Amino acid sequence: MDNLFDVLKMVSFNHMGFDASQVVITDLEGKPNGILTDLYRDVVNKINLFIDLRSARDAGDVLTLLRAHTPLPDDVLEEYGKILEEPLIRINFAPQKGQMELQVRG
Repeated sequence: MDNLFDVLKMVSFNHMGFDASQVVITDLEGKPNGILTDLYRDVVNKINLFIDLRSARDAGDVLTLLRAHTPLPDDVLEEYGKILEEPLIRINFAPQKGQMELQVRG
């Protein structure tokens, strides 16, 4: 997995896509980044509501589909593209918290 889009495509819980509330974006030391977490949760929720992720090969496809199926403004879609293309460093599963931590440099 290279970026946060890949996590959406490859990670599942009980053979289903994950709930955005289960994800926390952290820095390399494990400190949560609330801004990136909220942005990622927002785009995951929009994906779950408006598009079929199976038809997207990359973050660009997600943006094209969201542009076609939602009235989201271009600046919002641009931010969604940035978070989906954010390089993934590591995934940490924290079952005691019911969370998946996605570590990024940001």
